[in-house]
Amino acid sequence: MAAVPRELFLGPAVYRPAGSQWVPVRRAQVGDDAWLRMVYVDQTWVTQVEGRDAVDATGPVSGNPTSSATLPSLVTRTAQVAALRPGQKVLEVGTGTGYSTALLTQRLGAENVVSIEYDTGLASTAAAHLHAAGCAPVLAVGDGLQGCPEHADYDAVIATCAVRSLPPSWFWQLNDAGTITTTISGWMLAAGLLHLTLDNEGTAHGRFTGDTISYMLARPHERPPSPTFFRQGGHTRPTRLSPDILEQWAARFVAQLAAPSAELLTTSTGIVLRDVATGSQAWTEPDGEGWTVHQHGPLRLWDQVESALDAWHATGAPDLTEFGMTATPFDQTVWIGSPSGPTWRLPV
Repeated sequence: MAAVPRELFLGPAVYRPAGSQWVPVRRAQVGDDAWLRMVYVDQTWVTQVEGRDAVDATGPVSGNPTSSATLPSLVTRTAQVAALRPGQKVLEVGTGTGYSTALLTQRLGAENVVSIEYDTGLASTAAAHLHAAGCAPVLAVGDGLQGCPEHADYDAVIATCAVRSLPPSWFWQLNDAGTITTTISGWMLAAGLLHLTLDNEGTAHGRFTGDTISYMLARPHERPPSPTFFRQGGHTRPTRLSPDILEQWAARFVAQLAAPSAELLTTSTGIVLRDVATGSQAWTEPDGEGWTVHQHGPLRLWDQVESALDAWHATGAPDLTEFGMTATPFDQTVWIGSPSGPTWRLPV
């Protein structure tokens, strides 16, 4: 980290959150000293919102971040979990600003680092950043969920984006005993950092860390646009669990496993689960000292979530360090304790 100047990778502007909007902050406006203090805070700086780079923004913008300079502690923690060793050849999925790529290059050597970026504009900017830093890894533009077959095979895949499930190409482009380090996330925005090792049969096994961190979802894994939400009455019953339980990191992760195509919204009166695929919904409201849930559509989303949380509680309600994963290109399960414990399939 001492050998890689982070300021070379932020460009001349970043976004700062201001309520529901993002305000561009420019180096020329704040001055070099204030800019460097910003750069070397252990913080994520958003560099692109809905495809618009901060340097091109003329005023506040609205929407979701689509690229960022991830906080250095997360970048290095991910590399630490990957347990990369000098001499290994690694595929990095998500070049972003190029900062994490530069750190990998510093650690492994330029000839051992291949980095692929989905966004052509970001890829071009990252290449310029890396050149300015004196780094020369192999760079590619394309969908990192397809890997980078022209430079395979790899000893490790490390992703700086989150995925809903592991792409088959990552398995096929790994050497024997290769590893995958990524974040499993979803449309409830729950996440778990994971390290897997490929066995001789082509099955990957691994466990989650306890880190309460996440990356942005890979763009092909993002939820599709959804219409304005309107509450439907449907079937009504008292809840057995308070919806407040979903404020816990592991509980929300379990809920996401149980209803993988549902998004989670928080309102002033409770929570809303809305299934992107079927339009099913579940929403809660206070009822005296308890809660009532209303479920509408072909899926009983809250029933699915409560049953999964019951299974989690039966194992002692552990944090993510007790969770693991067994995966092939076509069948991927997350489990608690061991593969014979409570299990849920990912949407492969």
